[in-house]
Amino acid sequence: MKKSSVKLISPYGGKLVNLLVSEEERKEWKERITELKSLQIGNRFVCDLELLATGAFSPLDRFMGKEDYERVVEEMRLKNGLLFPIPIILPVKKEFVKEIKEGEWIVIRDEYNVPLAVMRVEEIYERDPEKEAKEVLKTLDLYHPLVPELLSWGEYCISGELKVINLPQYFDFPEYRLTPSQTRALLEDMGYENVVAFQTRNPLHRVHEELTKRARDKVNGALLLTPAVGQTKPGDVDNFTRMRIYKVIYEKYYEKDRTLLVFVPLAMRMAGPREALWHGIIRRNYGANYFIVGRDHAGPGKDSKGRPFYGPYEAQELYKKYEDEIGVKIIPFEELVYVPELGEYIEKSEAERKGYKYLSISGTEVRENYLKEGKTLPEWFTRPEVAEILKEVYKPKHKQGFCVWLTGLPCAGKSTIGKILKVMLEARGRKVTFLDGDVVRTHLSEGLGFSKEDRIKNILRVGFVASEIVKHDGVVICALVSPYRQARELVRAMMEEGKFIEVFVDAPVEVCEQRDVKGFYKKAKEGLIKGFTGIDDPYEPPENPEVHIDTTLLSPEESAWRIIDYLKSVGFLKE
Repeated sequence: MKKSSVKLISPYGGKLVNLLVSEEERKEWKERITELKSLQIGNRFVCDLELLATGAFSPLDRFMGKEDYERVVEEMRLKNGLLFPIPIILPVKKEFVKEIKEGEWIVIRDEYNVPLAVMRVEEIYERDPEKEAKEVLKTLDLYHPLVPELLSWGEYCISGELKVINLPQYFDFPEYRLTPSQTRALLEDMGYENVVAFQTRNPLHRVHEELTKRARDKVNGALLLTPAVGQTKPGDVDNFTRMRIYKVIYEKYYEKDRTLLVFVPLAMRMAGPREALWHGIIRRNYGANYFIVGRDHAGPGKDSKGRPFYGPYEAQELYKKYEDEIGVKIIPFEELVYVPELGEYIEKSEAERKGYKYLSISGTEVRENYLKEGKTLPEWFTRPEVAEILKEVYKPKHKQGFCVWLTGLPCAGKSTIGKILKVMLEARGRKVTFLDGDVVRTHLSEGLGFSKEDRIKNILRVGFVASEIVKHDGVVICALVSPYRQARELVRAMMEEGKFIEVFVDAPVEVCEQRDVKGFYKKAKEGLIKGFTGIDDPYEPPENPEVHIDTTLLSPEESAWRIIDYLKSVGFLKE
């Protein structure tokens, strides 16, 4: 029998924000926006804008102003004292700041130039990216996927009244892309006062089914499955594959009268403990009063020294400290393992206490030992439908794309090694694109100078092209000086984990000068060339390159063989 409708927990701050204009106002703005200055934003900020518009970030009704930003970074609180752990900002470059003034309206567009919103610029302020990273992410390590990106955003932020005229359009699974308001209405009709939410950026396997259903039964309520389908961590299973998996699992293995699937266009920060709190607040706005927090929630993996960025239970501990304040209780779960003798999942601590033999497969093992080897995942681990989808998508590793990024001083030997490596890879049946610095400057980056800003633009342009080649299982060799560590890490973040192979082509300046047949070093020393890397512009050597080649000890051919050996060792080439 259908339960009667109930009232859910109130939105965070008491009211669900709605920034969407009426159809009449939308038509008025459509006529006006051609006269307004435009700000084009990337996908991360499009996701943030959408969640501001629909109330998922309630009580926020705009990108944060200076007082909110600074207090959130330092204390995890808005200027009014309300807990909010993640800064929601709209960074802009100083060039854009010069074009605008406080009080004027601007139009915000996506990367395809579609107008999404208009903003009255009420505040323009400088941000402190290093402090932001240290406080929010607890690190400046460039191995954290958000750090290089965060450091590259604009130097200023703008804030002010927002009017959203168009939400992003989706043509993939629109039936599951529900707003907080739509989600709340459906949950109220289910008739359960208690709602437990589950956040994930991974495919759903049997262990996730177990823990979500147990959590639902524990609170005697409804289950809200809310996978993040905005930006996640580079190397994660792509959104389309994950959405196919969520759909088939939800439709086939969950009771619809107690479960709701909603795709949340959330751009994750991989901020661990702070992010867990943020996720809880967002789920409250969708109608949940309980939230599942597992081990290493929203953790980005390991840092440049091979240590986890956050402790396995750090997120749970911080969440417990503030759960009463945000009004969403934690449902903590330990690691579950499969016990063949029982034919079910139990907590690992219980299995060990009772002496059961148990099975488990880590996410890394799923990728490396099964998907990249073309093996089918066992049925105790995942549903057959999920195993089939993943098998369709993943190619064996020796058929996947990768990028070899040769970096070093001018005349260190990058191009020579790259040309030899290209032939060696093609002789092994791989199709290879070679992006050489000089050639790129002639075509892809014609018009760019040699200022730091233009050099970074050049690196990122090449990185974007390389990432698209890799995404489609091609092999690309890039030979660029690429002197700035942060820019190289931004390129790394464009690709799946393990597919960006940084090769430090190492040679002292004196040796490079001897090899310089064009006389650039001589001209730079005489002051005829300004900003020349190694003379009056710094080169930042890689701290942890995948391959380090000393070209004073190895010939170009030996250097190429060193890279081939590495590619074999990680499975990109067969022995």
